[in-house]
Amino acid sequence: PTSVFGDPSDTLPANDFSVSELVDRDPASPIHVSTIDWNQVNSKNDSLTWLGHSAYLLSIDNKKLLLDSMLSPVASPVSFVGINRYEYSEDIMLNIIDEMPPIDAVFISHDHYDHLDYQSIVKLNSKVSHFFVPLGCSAHLIRWGIPEEMITELNWWEETEYQGLTVALTPSRHGSGRDPFNIDTTLWGGWVILGSKTRAYTSGDGGYGPHFKEIGDQYGPFDITLIEGAQYDQRWAEVHMVPEQAVQANLDVDGETMMLMHWGAFTLANHAWDEPIERALEEANEREVNIIAPMIGETVMLDSELQTSSTSWWDF
Repeated sequence: PTSVFGDPSDTLPANDFSVSELVDRDPASPIHVSTIDWNQVNSKNDSLTWLGHSAYLLSIDNKKLLLDSMLSPVASPVSFVGINRYEYSEDIMLNIIDEMPPIDAVFISHDHYDHLDYQSIVKLNSKVSHFFVPLGCSAHLIRWGIPEEMITELNWWEETEYQGLTVALTPSRHGSGRDPFNIDTTLWGGWVILGSKTRAYTSGDGGYGPHFKEIGDQYGPFDITLIEGAQYDQRWAEVHMVPEQAVQANLDVDGETMMLMHWGAFTLANHAWDEPIERALEEANEREVNIIAPMIGETVMLDSELQTSSTSWWDF
């Protein structure tokens, strides 16, 4: 059982701009990003490249996989109004889809605008071999021109094989909907992706709960976990985690190395834009959890030894 909103008196609304002076909700200057090394991405080695927020380009067994491909400048049903992406030191998002290699599969965690993006999906149509989505989400893609035979819908705990990879949709405590008339009419979740050398897990959005331990028991251990732990608010305590809970979730699923996601692109809550990673690093250090925090656009080679990040590229 999950409540999307708690007691509204607990905190100020997320869209109350009177709180903007209390914390650094937006970066003071363009975020430093790394120029994507496409030679690394295109190599046969397992790798991970963060594209901001919850978007990742993952290479496992030389399969190029795109997670929550929200690459547009605005998280909104229309381009002229909505939540703007942070300004980056280099505009790596402008033509990034054109520069990508052919994508073997796209994985969508749920249909909120900051995860399922119309413009990105339409542009990816000719470059992607297959799409994996939770139950009900295929209706969006089909309406946008993706052939039905290119889409696989899964329920929680369902798994399938794809080009030698084991793929499974796992539970999360969240919700769905792109307008007030279709709330929770599609499913949401996280993804397990198992290759010959790398076992990966991405939590999708969602609050903390016993499902993480169940996922660890079923599919752990994981070499790399991507855990949501930003854009939190007391009202959303059951559907978004705070950084300390994200670290615990990594322990629950038996992750060797974790990366915090859901930050670095959009301001959706009333906390400093870089507070989540600072809190996650502190908690991970206390709990002796290996956590990495590469720059947006930086490629991490997963077949090398991953060490806890020592540089704070966001501190500028």
